[in-house]
Amino acid sequence: MRSIRIPGDRVGALVGKEGASKKLLEERTGIKIQVDKEGGVMIFDDAEGVEPINALKIMDVVKAIGRGFNPDKAMKILDDDDMYLETIDIKDAVGDRQSQVARTRGRIIGREGKTRKLIEDLADVYLCIYGNTVSIIGNSISLPIAKNAIEMLLHGSEHSTVYHYLESQRPKLRIAEMGFDL
Repeated sequence: MRSIRIPGDRVGALVGKEGASKKLLEERTGIKIQVDKEGGVMIFDDAEGVEPINALKIMDVVKAIGRGFNPDKAMKILDDDDMYLETIDIKDAVGDRQSQVARTRGRIIGREGKTRKLIEDLADVYLCIYGNTVSIIGNSISLPIAKNAIEMLLHGSEHSTVYHYLESQRPKLRIAEMGFDL
């Protein structure tokens, strides 16, 4: 058995309407989940026949939902053995001042969500900015590219510099999409 805590306001997303999301997650992994209203999640992964990889992946799916992803996007982690979750704490880069955190969060999102959308599209990842964190779901090629782009923004790089970096990485992503090892 494992336990994890998610924000209380994300419990509804994990459980889903009439328990649909939780039930789907349990069916896909063979792992029983128990959720309390405060955000405590118990994962019973010691049942016979449970794939060991599913025990690890279900933790990432629960963390992803807790970090703001909708369950459909979070469950992409289950679809592919090469999909991972990475979470970056904005406070680690800019400090505890709430005004700095809010400004930096705004830089990552961009005007009308433009920067976030460009990172998602150019790096082929899913992004979620929730609270003081930026979470990324992507594969072993795309995730480090998106993480680097976000870290560039966190450290004050111009948006145009980040966009050029992402464009320069497109050939690497295309080669990976074709199934060739880099």
